[in-house]
Amino acid sequence: MAYVKWAFRIVGLVLLVAFFHYTLPQTDIARVTDTYEKRIDFGENSIFWAAPDAGNADTLNNRDVFFIQAVRTNGRVMVYRNEDTGWGWPPYFKFDTSNLQAEASDLKSTAEAPKWVAIRHYGWRNEFLSIFPNAVGVWEVSGPDASKPVPWLNIAILGTFAIFLLGIRAVWRRFKARQIDPMVEDIGEGLDAAGHAVAAKRGRIRAWLDTWKPKHKR
Repeated sequence: MAYVKWAFRIVGLVLLVAFFHYTLPQTDIARVTDTYEKRIDFGENSIFWAAPDAGNADTLNNRDVFFIQAVRTNGRVMVYRNEDTGWGWPPYFKFDTSNLQAEASDLKSTAEAPKWVAIRHYGWRNEFLSIFPNAVGVWEVSGPDASKPVPWLNIAILGTFAIFLLGIRAVWRRFKARQIDPMVEDIGEGLDAAGHAVAAKRGRIRAWLDTWKPKHKR
């Protein structure tokens, strides 16, 4: 039973970490190499695509999506999608996809004359499932060694969530101490009393049966 309990805890923790890692914003220092627009036919990975741009028709099967190609400071390429989040989830309230695409296009550069930028995004990149992180902001920085901004939003969200969990834990412990523990104790005492009663009854039955046994002659 203890193994099952710990298994549920580990699975829950992994899901929670994955949720926050996907949803919370991250920042990459990179060089924009190209921007383009591509018609995407959605399949099994449709959950990892945002909604259509605000004001556009909601087509379920396909739509045009903006992309930003970049090379990070370690030389690895990264492709970001550029979609509105609108009023949906995650709550970035992003409505400026076209403006962001224009800003990224203006920041394009080559390896010979690099122009380094910070790209804020959320989500994951997975080549096998064709998943792309969604860019939510881009701005020029001083160079490849520029410091990333302190993730105050992430700290605030995680801190608030930790306080919420501690509050839930405190409420649960008080509820358990007032309601569940006394009930369990009453049940345990009832079971003990019932066990003692059964044992006493068995003893009386055994004593009565013993009276029918033949007596040993002296």
